Amino acid sequence: MQNTDIIVIGSGIGGLSCAALLARYGFNVIVCESHSIPGGAAHSFERNGFKFDSGPSLYSGLSYSPSANPLRQVLDAIGSELPCVTYDTWGCCLPEGDFDTSVGAEQFCEVLMKFRGHNAVTEWQKLQRVMEPFASAAISIPPAALRFDLGAARTVAPFAPSLVKHLTDIIKLTGPFSRIMNDVVKDPFTRNWLNLLCFLLSGLPADGTSAAEVAFMFADWYRPDAVLEYPIGGSGALVDTLVEGLERHGGKLILGAHVEQVLVEGDRAVGVRLRDRQEIRASKAVISNASVWDTLKLLPEKAIPKQYRTKRQATPECDSFMHLHLGIDAQGLQSNLRCHYIVVNNWELGVSAPQNVVVISIPSILDPSLAPPGKHVIHVYTPGNEPYAIWQGMDRRKEEYAEQKRSRAEVMWQALQRIIPDIRSRCEVTLIGTPLTHERFLRRHQGSYGPAIPAGSGMFPGPGTPLAGLICCGDSTFPGIGLPAVAASGMIAANTLTSVNKHLAMLQDIKCI
Repeated sequence: MQNTDIIVIGSGIGGLSCAALLARYGFNVIVCESHSIPGGAAHSFERNGFKFDSGPSLYSGLSYSPSANPLRQVLDAIGSELPCVTYDTWGCCLPEGDFDTSVGAEQFCEVLMKFRGHNAVTEWQKLQRVMEPFASAAISIPPAALRFDLGAARTVAPFAPSLVKHLTDIIKLTGPFSRIMNDVVKDPFTRNWLNLLCFLLSGLPADGTSAAEVAFMFADWYRPDAVLEYPIGGSGALVDTLVEGLERHGGKLILGAHVEQVLVEGDRAVGVRLRDRQEIRASKAVISNASVWDTLKLLPEKAIPKQYRTKRQATPECDSFMHLHLGIDAQGLQSNLRCHYIVVNNWELGVSAPQNVVVISIPSILDPSLAPPGKHVIHVYTPGNEPYAIWQGMDRRKEEYAEQKRSRAEVMWQALQRIIPDIRSRCEVTLIGTPLTHERFLRRHQGSYGPAIPAGSGMFPGPGTPLAGLICCGDSTFPGIGLPAVAASGMIAANTLTSVNKHLAMLQDIKCI
């Protein structure tokens, strides 16, 4: 039996952010990861010399400090660097046509003028002006300053003047972005575009996405000299950087450590039992980076009130994913390929309709080290719009499953053929992932993208639980889904466990105060 201060269940970005910061604060921390690879949905894997991202592929706010991105704030707090390559343009294949677009406020006006005319440009420019105070409000308090206890009065105090200044806007940010959008934007193309951005941010369209998330994006994507970034080495490099920071500060990561149950004694979480029956005891806290549904499975039946279990079990969920990972021969490809493309098949179906939106990532365009010379690595996925129900109960060894894989992957092939017409003949590695793949490798309830809690129906819950000693972080915890959000959740959980003085010292170190 091992003993430690704090156990973190799961090495997703939220869990690693939390654990690394806790180690920086001086706690003894052990991270238990079921998989043989750390990183959760952000892990990387290799096949035949091709290095694939399993999940996120679009990053911003990581290449400079101070940054409003909570993930950058975590890296600054643990003293870690993440080399990135920057770019500012990606491709769009929409029902109206194909075009390239950029971060920054002006270039999209050119797109609107081409497709919709002067009135649409005027609306967009008005929206930019309307969003300015909301964007300022969204970044007025750095996530690094937040904690869920009375100590927040001191850690947030340095930002009080900004908080008071933006108080009215901050209140409005708690509602759905559609309330702002509907007052300003009437053009159908622009409304579709904004719904698409919301869906990519949160898994929900504008009427379910919080205005705060969109305001944060406006602050980052539409500021002067805005850029997007890609970590050199892919998402695996981000994971490795967090693990390195954790271990440099004395923390420990255990791979292949599948947590079967949270140990509860005297109405308090005191450790975990692994699949091999080994127990690890935690004197201060157990932190779950698993989803809300998977966390509940780890708790003894009587450990939490039945009403709480029932309510959290009923949390609505986003759909799952289809993945297409390809290693291809890049000889003779067009020279103007972009790293990312977004494909929308039919606006009328809605951005969240099954298989209607496809995302394409070709990161070896930016980082050639991800593929052998003369090759490219490609990740195509349907972002949180693949129903789990049509896969539920299928036997992965049966031909029925193989046939459905081929059939449901076709929309991704067709999207990619709009960019690389002869893609099928170029493939040297072809891997198809389904919701069952997502569920199996990520130990994730129904392979879901995460909770679908619409803005205005209540905030994501904080890190606390009814069980003393059990804390949560990750995409089921405030502020919600996405890399910046889960990093923020990990930070908040870590901050809540440390002393206010150590928290304030960290804020000074990363130049927040």
